Amino acid sequence: KSDSDTYSCDIGDAQSRAKLTVQETPVLFKQELQNEEAKEGKQVRLTCELSKPGTPVKWMKGDTILYASEKYEFKQHGTVAELIIRDVKSVDA
Repeated sequence: KSDSDTYSCDIGDAQSRAKLTVQETPVLFKQELQNEEAKEGKQVRLTCELSKPGTPVKWMKGDTILYASEKYEFKQHGTVAELIIRDVKSVDA
């Protein structure tokens, strides 16, 4: 997208110009989240893979946005996004 601009070829007495518009491809899930089971008190890791590296993700439980804390840890490496839930309880289901 950042390559979108006007480009020109200059030969001194004349110029030729063209406008380049780059359309971004939509981000898709290459691998979706999978259902998990965990024993109470343990840690669980939810992982998904996206089609574009560095895509910002928002983690949610139901309709509630999750924020990094002692309970929740977020990791993102390239196209892989992870949510780590520590000390799971029945209310985390």
